[in-house]
Amino acid sequence: LYLPLMGHPNTVRVVALSGGYGRDEACKILEQNTGMIASFSRAFTAGMHAQQSEEEFTKTLDESTEAIYQASRTPGQKQEQMAKALHQDGFLAALDQSGGSTGKALRLYGIAESEYTGETEMMDKMHEMRSRIIKNPKFNGARILGAILFEATMDREIGGMPSAKYLWEQKNVVPFLKIDKGLAEEKDGVQLMKDIPMLDELLDRGVAAGIFGTKERSVIKSANEAGIKAVAKQQFEIGRRVIAKGLVPILEPEVDIKAADKDACEQLLLDALMEGLRELGPEEKVMFKLTLPTKPNLYLPLMG
Repeated sequence: LYLPLMGHPNTVRVVALSGGYGRDEACKILEQNTGMIASFSRAFTAGMHAQQSEEEFTKTLDESTEAIYQASRTPGQKQEQMAKALHQDGFLAALDQSGGSTGKALRLYGIAESEYTGETEMMDKMHEMRSRIIKNPKFNGARILGAILFEATMDREIGGMPSAKYLWEQKNVVPFLKIDKGLAEEKDGVQLMKDIPMLDELLDRGVAAGIFGTKERSVIKSANEAGIKAVAKQQFEIGRRVIAKGLVPILEPEVDIKAADKDACEQLLLDALMEGLRELGPEEKVMFKLTLPTKPNLYLPLMG
């Protein structure tokens, strides 16, 4: 519940009072609240009394201290990020513009093509824009769950730190990495992802950089069942390779909002995604990035 407080830049720590719970129950509840630490009073001193020998008193104090310490231990980074992704309200900031969309994003930001020459300078301008957004004090983990980065952003620094490290350690924002390399030609009413050369190497670099998850996009343009099943199949295949590296994939089978049969596309997509979910093991976790559906709440079955 209090994850947004922990993500706020003005918060140092969030501590828990026992409030009348016994030590065992208080510790059990505390363990379920990622990031909180104890500030127990009665639960801490329970069992200590004046008639104990020094040896008995020391043993009781040690047992109490150890139990509360273990319940207060900060989880590993991945566990804390997973808890944030699962439970905190907020949104993902998509800062992964690349290729043809980069120039357009810069124009909308107010930077004309005449202000840079070539792709390197263009990406420098884009990184300056992204850095300005991320370094702003209003960009923080209290409202923003995660940020999706382009590969070139992951490879650069923000505020003198690697970008993913800065996002998590300075902003409490979970870092994701865009891994697809664009779209193949349209076939069967869809555009699959192009092959991703050296995917394992890219994922290894992401892990080393502190990336939590990935994002990969394909596009659906018409309600062709074979094509939509192919999209879902490819998304889950890539997703499982991501999971094998200890990362969480965001599967993005986008439905074109201009599709004449958009609602039919979305129903076919839901069916294909549900089928893919049924084939995952209990520890294989995924996220979905989907076009806002024509039918409200269509995708609730994916969430339940």
